[in-house]
Amino acid sequence: MGRGLVWTTDAPYRETEEAIAEARAAGAVAVEMEAAALYAFAAARAKAVLCFAHVTNQMAQIEGDFEKGENDGSDAALAVVSAASRAWRKASPVEVDGKPTCV
Repeated sequence: MGRGLVWTTDAPYRETEEAIAEARAAGAVAVEMEAAALYAFAAARAKAVLCFAHVTNQMAQIEGDFEKGENDGSDAALAVVSAASRAWRKASPVEVDGKPTCV
């Protein structure tokens, strides 16, 4: 599949034909659901959220679609998240609501 735009929606099975066509026209190569929930949380709580999405299946359209492994990039994806996490922890602490945190 390669790289490309990923459309996030909390209910891909309920999307309209028009919305699907718009996503395709925009160049979407995948749809995922988890980030939509994170972004809704961030908006509701006025919090910053960062989401790493490792899109690896085709909604169970082929046999073994949900099987993951090293060849599907799981190790590489975890390495990216780990590196970002280490960099975030090294960031200068600041106070948010009177409590030390990193941003």
